[in-house]
Amino acid sequence: MSGITRTSLWEDNNSLFWLTRGACVVVLSCPSGSSDLWVAGNVPSAQSTGKTASVTYAIGAASGSIMTAAMEFDEYSVQNQAFISVAVDSDHPANMGVIGLGPNSASEIYEQFDNDAGDNPLNRIFETNTSAPNYLTVLLGRSDDTDNPYPGNLTVGEVVAGYENITSQPKLSVLQDQDTGGQHWQTLLDKDGIIGPDGEVIQAQSVVEGLDQLVVVFDTGFSLPQVPTAVASAIYSRVPGASFVNVAAASGNVWTLPCNVELNVTFKFGGVSFPVNPLDTNLGALNVKGSDGNEVCVGSFQPITTAASSTFDMILGMAFLRNAYLLVDLGDYVDGSTASTADPYIQLLTLTNPAEAHKDFVDQRLGGVDNTDSTAQKIKPYLPYIIAGSVAVAILMIVAAAACLGSRKRRQYQHLHEPAPAGLPVYEQPPFPRYQRPHRRY
Repeated sequence: MSGITRTSLWEDNNSLFWLTRGACVVVLSCPSGSSDLWVAGNVPSAQSTGKTASVTYAIGAASGSIMTAAMEFDEYSVQNQAFISVAVDSDHPANMGVIGLGPNSASEIYEQFDNDAGDNPLNRIFETNTSAPNYLTVLLGRSDDTDNPYPGNLTVGEVVAGYENITSQPKLSVLQDQDTGGQHWQTLLDKDGIIGPDGEVIQAQSVVEGLDQLVVVFDTGFSLPQVPTAVASAIYSRVPGASFVNVAAASGNVWTLPCNVELNVTFKFGGVSFPVNPLDTNLGALNVKGSDGNEVCVGSFQPITTAASSTFDMILGMAFLRNAYLLVDLGDYVDGSTASTADPYIQLLTLTNPAEAHKDFVDQRLGGVDNTDSTAQKIKPYLPYIIAGSVAVAILMIVAAAACLGSRKRRQYQHLHEPAPAGLPVYEQPPFPRYQRPHRRY
């Protein structure tokens, strides 16, 4: 059986096909940070369960009657798959929807049934196809095709051809959340596991009590990874022309910076380094304008706010996952697993070659002329300013996050569905020393 489903991914518009007996083809977003399936509009042959459910995000929501219908996912077939039938409106176009790839225990539909009738699609696939390995993989990338700049593959039960080495990578244990309804695909970052643009370790304290390592959630539904404020500040704050500005689509402040600045950042998991392509650290083509009307780029690694939690520290989304092939083995998280079933784990395969990534940046952002400075300046003399500025920004983030968290019953993610608008107001420049060399390579 071929378990590979080809997908086309751009920002949060991750699309695949969901089929019913009535030959209804539905285009779906597939975030790994949510766990429910919903579809807008009529699904032929769907049957009512007499139940309702709602899925609430920091931006947007979906609610309606819980229905069941036959589902085909590539060559896998599932009968009576439960989903939320959502009324069509401007926010929920007909034949559009979301198929959550997260743990079953976090499903709102499952909560209404509290038995396998409410299991999410991944669980149903593995329950009804017992010979299929209990894992999914996500491979994101980039191409020169302007109509499809970020292609990708989603697989169930097997790996993408040519990337079989992922199964020999370190197995990262999935950390259990004390609140099963808030369970995500999350693991530990290595100690001193973030290397900043200057080649130095970025220090950050976990919000999880008793841990000296950062807890990381992997979520394909996030365009912009969410990181501790100190991490975002260490990456972007001292870049000449960088600003911490309000972006409507992000419902808050984000770092913007000149598009010609190369920033190199590395994350470490299981003793393996995962360098991030500078084209992902400094995102372009988002239609963001600075105060002078010229285009600016957006820093991918943004301070975590409305998605903040006391059980994890950061969410690594698409900007990171274009640099690492992701495999999630559900293990005994599949409903009905036996005691002998192994615990769930995550594997990552690094995809980015730093030298090739540098050339990509020079070709795309600097017109092929490499005028970057390959010698990184040390920032230790400026640490007092960095600490002071990071604390100031952190206080603002904590206040904002507390207000958002206090207003909702369960943790909610902030999905960025739209590019940032033009004509953004520029906030007062943060109190950090600035690098002065143009086109600097960090």
